[in-house]
Amino acid sequence: MTPEHPLVLVIEDDPYLRQYLNTTLRSHGYLVEEATTWEEGRLMAGRLAPDVLLLDLGLPDGDGLSLARELRAASRTPIIVVSARGREEDKILALDMGVDDYVTKPFGSGELLARIRVALRHSAEVAGPPPPQVELGGLRMDFAAREVTMERKPVHLTKNEFDLLAVLARHAGQVVTHGQLLQEVWGEHGRAHATYVRVYMRSLRKKLEPDPTRPRLLLTELGVGYRLKP
Repeated sequence: MTPEHPLVLVIEDDPYLRQYLNTTLRSHGYLVEEATTWEEGRLMAGRLAPDVLLLDLGLPDGDGLSLARELRAASRTPIIVVSARGREEDKILALDMGVDDYVTKPFGSGELLARIRVALRHSAEVAGPPPPQVELGGLRMDFAAREVTMERKPVHLTKNEFDLLAVLARHAGQVVTHGQLLQEVWGEHGRAHATYVRVYMRSLRKKLEPDPTRPRLLLTELGVGYRLKP
């Protein structure tokens, strides 16, 4: 396992999908190990300390969500769910458990590889000290000064608008659930005010998007949350 060749642990019982993932990932420079059951995945994750986990939810000896919960309690290794379960409730539950991303079958290799790159980049950022500034395209945030510019022009944000954008910026490229945003910005009482996120997101789009009705930066993940496009 090296920075140039990250190790991906695939926990998946479908042999055809395992072969596809193995071939795709190796052809793009990743090292790959495979597990086919809940128990085997748990043991291999602990022994190998992979850089990324690809996890199916429908394992033969247990539910993948319970495995995701156990793995997240043990480490901060990025977990990307790869599942045929496309219901919003499943996505929300998995993301609220600490899963980093959720890809619904069928999917393209380009999409999956992009999600893996984002997860690895975010993992590296979390491992080090938080950056004092973030630049994403024309958006620049200075966390210490609490200043935001868009295309080099100052943008005035309220405290809650800045805090909401900061959470999305620190997870750029990843979906952040409504529940996580409410918790991180408004604290333990945030969940009682579910409309807050939608109201403030509308305000942010008016200030940051050329056309707020067709956002290109602050994207909605329907029924789940929001994603800041990196």
